[in-house]
Amino acid sequence: MKIGFIGLGIMGKPMVKNLLKAGHEVVAYDVVKENIDNVAAAGAKAAASSREVAKECKLIVTMLPNSPHVKTVVLGENGILEGAGEGTVLVDMSSIAPLVSQEICRACAKKGVKMIDAPVSGGEPKAIDGTLSIMAGGEKAVFDEVYDILMAMGASAVYCGDIGAGNTTKLANQVIVVLNIAAVSEAFMLSTKAGVDPIRVFEAIKGGLAGSTVMNAKVPMITKGDFNPGFKIDLHIKDLNNALETGHEAGAPLPLTSLVMEMLQTLHADGHGQADHSGIAMYYEKITGTKIRK
Repeated sequence: MKIGFIGLGIMGKPMVKNLLKAGHEVVAYDVVKENIDNVAAAGAKAAASSREVAKECKLIVTMLPNSPHVKTVVLGENGILEGAGEGTVLVDMSSIAPLVSQEICRACAKKGVKMIDAPVSGGEPKAIDGTLSIMAGGEKAVFDEVYDILMAMGASAVYCGDIGAGNTTKLANQVIVVLNIAAVSEAFMLSTKAGVDPIRVFEAIKGGLAGSTVMNAKVPMITKGDFNPGFKIDLHIKDLNNALETGHEAGAPLPLTSLVMEMLQTLHADGHGQADHSGIAMYYEKITGTKIRK
């Protein structure tokens, strides 16, 4: 199948390559030429604009940083809606505000374009190996239509409800992940300050109720002081901004999320915005003057 793909960053590039491996033809565009060249070398066809992608493809995937970028790519000059014909399907896999997904979907519907929001969890490692967790919102029939395409990039794709439900689910995911990382950082600082090797603590508790995928992924990074990004602090700040905004609109209290947001904002101000979100540990290291590592 011919698939358009717009947004070739840390996640988009490996997702395109997995679509190519699955035998699909991909027409790709990004504002950064080097990113286009990267996927073109893997077999994708380069496009000159989002509009050009839409003129060539009846199915388009977007993977962009935040709500304004998706609005520009879909609704803006030389955007998708300028090139898309009736019956085109847009799968926005960006993590954005649910209300923006609904706004974009309404604009698409006026041109006969169908849309689902289908953000992902798993970060760069799972984008590379094609095992992302995908959560989708929109018309169930559209989700069913693109399910096999989603599964070329993920290990699971779950229908969550109407348009925006995918992004609401992703926000819930991001809240759980960031609070988990903060809890792990706090607990391992406790063990370090009390004189107990954090690696031994990890080995002792990872198989019990405190164990989690987050702990297994992030504790080895924290104990090595390796904060090379799989998912950047600045991106998690973006997601928590969307979560807090959505929570305020829905009347859902998010006091713990607000607290961790302040930790992330401190790290951003200290120049760590491009570090992995496991770098929340650096907040505790800063306020204690102690390293959580061997």
